[in-house]
Amino acid sequence: MPIKINATMRKECGKGASRRLRRQEQVPAIVYGAGKNPSMVALDMHEITHLLEDEQTYASVLELIVDKKVEPVIIKDLQRHPAKNFVAHVDFLRVEMQKKIITNIPLHFIGEENNDALRVGAILKQFVTSIEISCLPANLPHAIEVDISNLAIGEHISLTGLTMPEGVTINALTHGDIKAHDQSVVTIQEPKLISEETQEDAIDEAESDLD
Repeated sequence: MPIKINATMRKECGKGASRRLRRQEQVPAIVYGAGKNPSMVALDMHEITHLLEDEQTYASVLELIVDKKVEPVIIKDLQRHPAKNFVAHVDFLRVEMQKKIITNIPLHFIGEENNDALRVGAILKQFVTSIEISCLPANLPHAIEVDISNLAIGEHISLTGLTMPEGVTINALTHGDIKAHDQSVVTIQEPKLISEETQEDAIDEAESDLD
């Protein structure tokens, strides 16, 4: 079932209006895209906070309900209060179901408990935790699973090694020179290598403090 978000139209904008909304336990938001004029809306603070506790909300086509009208959207950006960590503003992007969208989705690393190298003390090092992808809204995955169960010490998985669902493209690999953009996603290293890197980082930081 699609994730639904209720909203109401708002007329006022600006910092003062936004503060008043938050005092009423509402969150200001904007909806734009699909060739339509931007719409200013307000969300229930408790509802949006609860929905954002689920990772799938960030990588799903949502049903935004405004005055009984439903629009398919994705979350394009959100701001949190720097001190109190509540949602302060949300940007929604309208989506057209027949047009591709570009968005970020998380990587889920699986098989760690079955990896022989990790069992004997090797270290898993993750370089990338999310990727930018392009696909039709109906093909949008909630996450991409990266199986590391058979990864040995010194081996790595790069972007081209990820198994992508049909119709989903990694944007970094669409720029012509695939090798130049095929970055490492995850690797397994010996503990001593991690230790040496940590010591070198500490030395570099100490030297920079002396400059």
